[in-house]
Amino acid sequence: MRAVAEARTNIALVKYWGKRGASTLNLPAVGSLSLTLEGLSTRTEVRFDGALKSDELSLNGSATTGEPLVRIGKLLDLVRAQAGIREHALVSSANNFPTAAGLASSASGFAALALAATRAAGLKLEGRALSILARRGSGSAARSVFGGLVEMHRGVREDGEDSFAEPIASDWDLRLVVAVTAKGPKDTLSTDGMRRTAETSPYFKSWVESSEPDLKAARDAIARHDLEALGEVTERSCLTMHASAMAARPAVVYMRGVTLEGYRAIQDMRRGGLPAYFTCDAGPHIKGLTTSAHANEVAKRLAEVPGVLETRVCVPGAAAEIIGEESGTNRVSFRETVSSGMPEVIE
Repeated sequence: MRAVAEARTNIALVKYWGKRGASTLNLPAVGSLSLTLEGLSTRTEVRFDGALKSDELSLNGSATTGEPLVRIGKLLDLVRAQAGIREHALVSSANNFPTAAGLASSASGFAALALAATRAAGLKLEGRALSILARRGSGSAARSVFGGLVEMHRGVREDGEDSFAEPIASDWDLRLVVAVTAKGPKDTLSTDGMRRTAETSPYFKSWVESSEPDLKAARDAIARHDLEALGEVTERSCLTMHASAMAARPAVVYMRGVTLEGYRAIQDMRRGGLPAYFTCDAGPHIKGLTTSAHANEVAKRLAEVPGVLETRVCVPGAAAEIIGEESGTNRVSFRETVSSGMPEVIE
């Protein structure tokens, strides 16, 4: 009753910010559209063990309790109920990028947890069901179940069964340049920032109303492979989201001076003929949307912005995948992605 899964983080081009309905279902107030990224990933092992008296969590090599363990325990309870088991689990999870720092570690983390936990419990969920389960842990995790460009449906049902993500077919050679601007966790967790924005920001309603037109514009741009159109809606959605958050009381501010200088640098690139478009999630890091032909130059220019610590050129990432299973004495390592369902034995 052990499984290991890996999932990649994703960066929303059309943003998700705010929740609706019952808090236990973690339903988004708006739909969203994202790009899953290779190179920024979480690997999670889940082992159910009847000898354990409670769930245990090791995060990046350190035993972890408190709120992270509580959130993981709630998702494990859903898996246990569905699988009809009672055993507690030992969860070991590690990110190859900064945790809780505005690089969507909860997205890759809960996508990997949902996949590893279900397989360790003897369940094999199809993509939509797995996306719905991952959403219960983190709204953006529903998108990290899939690779490439992914749309998350807001849904209207109170039970959340129509709130799930699905991939968008595209052979576009997009790149996302990530410029890291800080180390360590951010001051305001995304869940807290969303709640404060929804409860106190006079701009939150306008933010929600802008989502559907932005989603349509993004889908149309992707269908045409129109980077300029997709870039424009990406920047608009980002800045509208942050404006609504900054108008909360007290203000929810994720951008720093270096973030805004990165935005200005990307504007300068465009004026010079270099196609690049800015976005920023709930954290200070700069992201530049561009194509493969221009990614290295965008990374070079962003690296020159004072305060940028490092840059990474990220290609579209694959769907979450199982990379090992064990039941009793039968142990096998392989790769099986959520999207294909076809295992490739590696040892």
